[in-house]
Amino acid sequence: MNAPIATPLAAIAGPSVTVQKVRGACGVEAWLVEEHSLPLIALDFAFDGGATRDPDNAAGSAYLVSGLLDEGAGDLDAEAFQGTMADHAINLGFEARRDDFHGHLQTLSRHRDTAFDLLALALQKPRFDADAVARVKAQVVAGLQRQAQNPDTLCRNALYATAFPGHAYGRPEKGDIDSVSRLEADGLKGLSRELLSRAGLKLVVVGDITASELAQRIDAIFGALPEGSPRRLPAEPLPIHGLGETQVIDLDVPQTVLRFVAPGPMRNDPDFIAASVLNHILGGSAFTSRLFMEVREKRGLAYGVSSSLLPMRESAMVVGGTSTRNDRVAESLAVIREEMTKLAEEGPSEHEVEEAKRYIIGSYPLRFDTSPKIASELLGLAIYGFEPEFLSERNRLFADVTLADVKRVGKRLFGDPRLLLQAVGRPVGLV
Repeated sequence: MNAPIATPLAAIAGPSVTVQKVRGACGVEAWLVEEHSLPLIALDFAFDGGATRDPDNAAGSAYLVSGLLDEGAGDLDAEAFQGTMADHAINLGFEARRDDFHGHLQTLSRHRDTAFDLLALALQKPRFDADAVARVKAQVVAGLQRQAQNPDTLCRNALYATAFPGHAYGRPEKGDIDSVSRLEADGLKGLSRELLSRAGLKLVVVGDITASELAQRIDAIFGALPEGSPRRLPAEPLPIHGLGETQVIDLDVPQTVLRFVAPGPMRNDPDFIAASVLNHILGGSAFTSRLFMEVREKRGLAYGVSSSLLPMRESAMVVGGTSTRNDRVAESLAVIREEMTKLAEEGPSEHEVEEAKRYIIGSYPLRFDTSPKIASELLGLAIYGFEPEFLSERNRLFADVTLADVKRVGKRLFGDPRLLLQAVGRPVGLV
């Protein structure tokens, strides 16, 4: 057994990022990282509630709205809006994620006026022209049709539907062919006003802009949006349904896609840091995890296998899986279960814990080598309710994780052997 390698103290210091809090008169607060060495500005922002705000009978609405906001706004039709972005090298886009409606803007400093004006128009005065709605809806439906027989998509959608019955998490974020085909412009307009409200809005700006200018820009871009009201958090995380169940979707393919779910820690759970170390050891590392070594390297059962923590706003899971030959699915699952049981009963070695910490701490600076990356990382912290000071605390929190911590969390997460299993293919011996 190799001796544990201690993480150098110099590597524990967090990234050197100075964050200012800037508040507009409208009440919207931004985190600002001033960086004037490059003539670039990056905005990353998230409105509270994405696909979870879809009406029960209109799954995919938020996703369709995200594809339409830059398809014409104010006096600009789709062609003029897109042409202005292209002429000024402006990168503007939106994405309806599960728990938030995300947007980003990247622009050269000299084009900031045009870029900020376009963003304000997209948020405040989206057109939802009939031709744009029809075209984007057709694109979404075509994509859903292509994915209708995709094993990964089928597996993911079925897994969430079982884990969260009757909840928005159980619906596909992009909707399905039937639900998207029924969507109309009026309903999308109404939902956009609900999605794009200031309550719960998180905003990060990185680049060549001062705090005083940013305060004015905040009001011009976001001040006219409805105030709205933030969603209420549940008193307790939503439970994961279907634990102990194995479900198979029959599909005539040579390989079975296999996914598993177990309850995981919420992002603000005191055990989340230790759980991240544990997951790195189980299946979070691309080439050194236990699952990679046992499933791929030793037995050649699959090309890839992994696990990850998935904290959401209302629930949290450990998710993982692999794709393997139909006749080797049962063996692959047995190996995965065995490694999870070992971590629950025996825990990892001290060497594994120290190596995991070393990687997690050492790779952290790679998230801060560009302005968009810095904005994205800070936005993630803001969404989960952290303060900018977490940047300087994060690596120390990981460095302080002990072998005993990881063993305890291993028992907590994997002590219950019940998993929700979803397979797509024709697995042999799975059920």
